[in-house]
Amino acid sequence: MKTRALLSAAAWSAMALAVTGMVTPEIAAAADRTGQSENRSRDRDRPDFRNRSNGSARVQAPSRENWSRGDNRQAQSRTPDMTQSRRQAIRTGQEQREQREQRQKVERQRDQQRDVRQDRQNDRRVYGSDRRNDRTERREERRDNRYERRDDRTNNRYDRRDDRQNDRSDRRDDRRDYRNDRNNRQDWRYNNRDQRRDYRDARRWNRQDWRRDNRYNWRDYRARHRSTYRIGRYYAPYYGYSYRRLGIGFTLGSMFYGNRYWINDPWAYRLPEVYGPYRWVRYYDDVLLVNVYSGEVVDVIYDFFW
Repeated sequence: MKTRALLSAAAWSAMALAVTGMVTPEIAAAADRTGQSENRSRDRDRPDFRNRSNGSARVQAPSRENWSRGDNRQAQSRTPDMTQSRRQAIRTGQEQREQREQRQKVERQRDQQRDVRQDRQNDRRVYGSDRRNDRTERREERRDNRYERRDDRTNNRYDRRDDRQNDRSDRRDDRRDYRNDRNNRQDWRYNNRDQRRDYRDARRWNRQDWRRDNRYNWRDYRARHRSTYRIGRYYAPYYGYSYRRLGIGFTLGSMFYGNRYWINDPWAYRLPEVYGPYRWVRYYDDVLLVNVYSGEVVDVIYDFFW
């Protein structure tokens, strides 16, 4: 059919050119020859059913059917196969997806390799910095050790010099102490002599003589100056200790005649001055005359304070 359509188009075009006179006689003759050859080929291809018997028609029938089947086959070949194109599209999509996955895989591997290289570079950088720091620390330690050894040698020289000076000072102090010991022995002899003199004076203390002297009339003086004898509360040296009436010859503990209990100004209370080892001591509201060397009570006045 396509061939027939082409032949008809060529014939009509030749006729149009001949009618209009726009072509040359040679072109018109060539067109006529082309049309005649096409007609002959078309007549040759077309089956001849004229002046033929039934047998010949029966023989030629398959050829016609074959000719029609060929046309149908060509028409079918020209129609697109949708199933095949869909399969082709699916196969193409799969290939593209596989290629994309392959590219992604390659990119991941490239990123991993890049990370590994970066980690190695960082490790080398850190290792290099650590080595530099270690070298610096070792260098500083060696320098510090040199300084310490030098300081130790200097300190040892100073220590030895100080030891020699201290030894000389100790020997000088020992000689001075020896001389002081001699002086102390002399002082000890003097003190013992004074104590013996005080002891003799103590034995000579007369409790009655000072009471006969009107200068020490403390009763009349207390009657006129009552506030002077009101000196506050007495605090015993021991916790829980209570008053006990003491007499002459009693020996007191050292805490009872400490200097906090001394009457430093006996004349303020019209008491006689004492000498040697004696001290007037307050004991609650009483007044005791105590030998501070032995703790013996030599004289006593009861209810002296208010």
